[in-house]
Order: sequence, then C-alpha cells, then structure tokens
Amino acid sequence: MAQELYRNFAGLQICVAGAGVTGIACATALRKRGAEITLIDDHVSKASDFDVVSPEKIVISDFDRLLISPGWKEDHPVIQKARAAGVALINEIDLAWSLKKPAQKWIALTGTNGKTTTVELAASMLRKGGVAAQACGNVGTTVIETIDSSDDFQYLVLELSSFQLHWMEDAAFSAVAILNIAQDHIDWHGSFESYAQAKLSILDRATTGILNGEDPEIVHRSTHWQGQKVFFTLDTPGPGELGIVEELLVDRAFVSNPQEAAMIAELIDVQPLVPHNVANTLAAAGLALAAGVPHESIRSAIQEFSPGRHRIEKIHEADGIIWIDDSKATNPHAAGASIMSALSVVWIAGGLAKGAKMGDLIERVKARVRAAILIGHDGEMIANEIRNRAPHIQIELINPPSQYIKGGADNSLMEEVVTVAKKYAVSGDTVLLAPACASMDQFISYADRGERFKSAITKVVINGN
Repeated sequence: MAQELYRNFAGLQICVAGAGVTGIACATALRKRGAEITLIDDHVSKASDFDVVSPEKIVISDFDRLLISPGWKEDHPVIQKARAAGVALINEIDLAWSLKKPAQKWIALTGTNGKTTTVELAASMLRKGGVAAQACGNVGTTVIETIDSSDDFQYLVLELSSFQLHWMEDAAFSAVAILNIAQDHIDWHGSFESYAQAKLSILDRATTGILNGEDPEIVHRSTHWQGQKVFFTLDTPGPGELGIVEELLVDRAFVSNPQEAAMIAELIDVQPLVPHNVANTLAAAGLALAAGVPHESIRSAIQEFSPGRHRIEKIHEADGIIWIDDSKATNPHAAGASIMSALSVVWIAGGLAKGAKMGDLIERVKARVRAAILIGHDGEMIANEIRNRAPHIQIELINPPSQYIKGGADNSLMEEVVTVAKKYAVSGDTVLLAPACASMDQFISYADRGERFKSAITKVVINGN
C-alpha cells in the first residue's frame, strides 16, 4: 500500500468502520489531523463525541478513505462497495506506523493464546533494561493512542490479533514472536488455513522471528521464511535456540558463542510455573534479547512479574481442592494447556466456540478430567464430544435460571455452576474454569465471567451459603 494514503489528511472525507475502541481512537486521531469523519457501525449509537450512523445510510463512493476496524470482515457490504468504487482502505496499525517518530522501534507478537501476558512481560523486560517501552495493541491501549500520547517511547511492543494482521500492510518490526497456532476465529476467517496464514504473515514484516519450536504448525509454515529464526523449546536448546537446561531458562541464540549457554532465569522465577507460561516467558525473553536487553534485567523482570487477572488465577484452596479461574482460556488450545497443568480436574466450560471443534481437545485431556460442567450456546456440542470420546467423564449441563440476565446483578447462573462443581470435587481435584469458548452469549466479557466465578466461590464455597 502506498504510504501516500497515510499523509495529508486535512480536508479528506474519511469513513471509519466500527464504533468500538479502535474505531473511536482512529476517528479521534484523524479528526485531530483535519479529516472530516463519518463513523459507521451496524449498531447505531453515540460513541464518545461522534455520532454513529448505519452503514446503509452512506454512499461509500463519497469518501476518500475507508478505515476498517479489525473485526470487520472482507465480505461486509461496505467493504465490498468500497473496493468496487476504488475507495482506498486503511487500518489502525498502518496509520500509527505512518505517524510514529522515525527513531521509534516496534516489536510485535501474535499467537492463539498467551499474547497479552507475553507482551506485557516483554515490555517489562525492556523497561528493566533501561528502555522506554510500552505494550499496546490488542492488550488494552490502542497503538494509535500510544503514538498520540505525550510519552516518548523508544520501543512499542505490539500484541496483534489475526484480524489486525489480516488488514495490515505497511508496518515493520525489528523482531516478532509467534507463540502458537491452533483453531480459533474460524467463523471470521472461514478456514483454519486462512487463520494460520494471517498469523504467519507477521514474519513478512520482520527480520528476526522468535518461534515456538514445539508447535508443528509454526515450524512447518515458517520453513521457507528467510529471516533469523530463533526457536524456543521446553527441552534442551540447540545452538541458536532458547530453552531449558535442568532448572534454568537458557539462551543459546543471543550469546557470542552459540556453543555455550547464558542463564536467563531459574525456572522457579516463572510464576505460575506451568509449561505454557514457561514457553511464553522464553518468547518474551527472546524479544527482549533481540532488543539488546541484558540477561540480568530480563531475570529481574521475570521475578517481579505477575500475570493479569483471569489467567490461571488461584481463587481458593481448602480441603485439598484448588479453585482456578482461567476465564481467559477462550479457545480449545488454551483450555487444553490449562487442564494439562493439573492432574485431576472438575472442568467448567462452554460458551461460544467461534467455529472451533472440540474433539481433539477432549482426546488430549480425557485422562485428566473427572467431571465436566457445561454452560452456554455450545455446551451441548462439548457434551456430545465427551460422550463420544470420553464416556467416563460425568457431564452436567447447566441452563441459566429464569431470573438470570446477562450483565445483571443476579449471579445465579455461576452460583449454580459452582454448587455443582462443589458436589463433584474431592481432595486432590482442581476445579477449573477454562471455558474453551468466548463469553458473550451469557456474560459481558471473559473478565465478567471470571469475576462472577470468583464471587460465586466466595458465596458458595468459602461462606457456605
């Protein structure tokens, strides 16, 4: 895409598709630069100080640009009409790239799971190394807002979703990482192949890639990429890799002699000490090492870092039973990693599967799960896979009580779930909320789902009400 599309916005008529966080941030940045903004969304409302209009009420050929928020699909009528009319399409990441200070460097990360924790950890490592750095993108603060802030960041650490990567064309990175690739967002991309291609496209914008050497999709799909490949592994690393030697995380990629190894940290420094979190820590370390951060600073950041809420978060432990909130496990791959971190699980799952299949997940975890408590739109689909593949697992399907309203004060749905889980759990069990599904059918967000789980544990388990 020609960089000219991102210059001289003054007086241009720009249609911004999407009145969510990204759309509003882009609309604000563009109007600040003199553009005339029309904000459209399929759900008409008032967004900040912008009026939102329905897509059917605009004539797209009247506009000079169409800025597309990440979640908008290629087959949306507005996008199809814009392409037919020759209206240039732009996106937030490339817009921010065009506006950044020339000396600022970007590193980026993608993957099906673990992105937010890993970019936050990588940014912490850079800051420990004396580098002014900020995590942004899908992590909370948009990239365009970060660019427009008064802070003078030397590095931005971007969390990029498959949607953002689908639309991005111009941005470039000094290093990138891919954590894992598993089925997710198939309903949006149309196929796993398209989803995986979007993820791998991040390599086309970088010269150094920090890659999961134990993920066959990543290993296979990166074969023909000509950049510097630094694989990370939970095994002993080869020359040019990051990995584990006895109780240490070690670096054989960013050392002067790859026949030797430098200590990054001790395993015990990583919390929670579960396999996928160790892998994510190695990925973050790889990004920081690529930016020149010393090993000592990286270790200090690891020791001080705490993952965000609803990510393998221990809520309560008593009578030999551990209650864990991993509401952020919104797809089968994430749920599988969470379940495999425990030995005997009472599993709480269900919601919107987003087109993902559950058969492989059930095959992987069936030896660890004693009972499954299922909720939501695709709870029955998960139950059918369990019946077919793991009939020893006891199943409880929980329908929402009649008084339960999504987002309301009543928490009867999750209280019923926790009551049933309490009935099944015995000493040695982990009661695990790892839904393998998105939350929006019955909850406001994964965070709302996790908070309701915690509240229900307090009421039903701790207080015994």
